[in-house]
Amino acid sequence: MIEILSYCCIVVGIIFWFWGTLPLIGTRSVVFKLHSLSVADTLGSIAIVVGLLLKIPSEWSLLLLAIITLAIWNTVLGYVLAYCSIDGENDD
Repeated sequence: MIEILSYCCIVVGIIFWFWGTLPLIGTRSVVFKLHSLSVADTLGSIAIVVGLLLKIPSEWSLLLLAIITLAIWNTVLGYVLAYCSIDGENDD
């Protein structure tokens, strides 16, 4: 049962990765596109790591560190990219 749940988490994570790329095709602002991409990428990556955590529970400390790092890094990177894109638009 845990094996099936693990694979489900990994598949959901991959779906989030692809779902996050769909707004890049649209005509909305760069900030909206970056926000959609970073949120979907963060959730997808965390879901994949949770799936790995279910498969390899002996490595819980490293995988928990990966989840925390993903949450912090992707959030900060999204803010930095959004700030840079807004700053670049105001210079014109």
